[in-house]
Amino acid sequence: MRSVPRVNQIVSDMAEIDLERVLCSLAELTAEGCREFTIGTGNWPLRGLVVQTSAGVVAAYVNRCPHAGHGLNLRPHKFLTPDGSLIVCSSHGAVFEKATGVCVAGPCVGQGLLPVPVTVADGYVLLAADVDPSILVAD
Repeated sequence: MRSVPRVNQIVSDMAEIDLERVLCSLAELTAEGCREFTIGTGNWPLRGLVVQTSAGVVAAYVNRCPHAGHGLNLRPHKFLTPDGSLIVCSSHGAVFEKATGVCVAGPCVGQGLLPVPVTVADGYVLLAADVDPSILVAD
């Protein structure tokens, strides 16, 4: 017979998640293919994107094109090629692998997106506990 978790167990598990580090839920990622996130406030918060590969690997990157230094997308959550297999910069057409962030076509071939370390817990994608978002913004 399968045991049903008690309500206080569920609450205590959720209490361990730092809500300020939640980037998105896995369910959102599956439905949209990609999610944009912002952590922090003020003039220079960390802006990024989370993707999931066809193999189920979750990766996150700073939303900044290595070619031009500006955001990759023009519309919210729109970072992928029409088939969803690659990340694309809306300005100059640079194309990046989802799993590695390496540019495979366009004006910055061989360069890469700045990775954002993440963990997956309880169905959520979170900024890794040892990451200082202000360091990623400064890079």
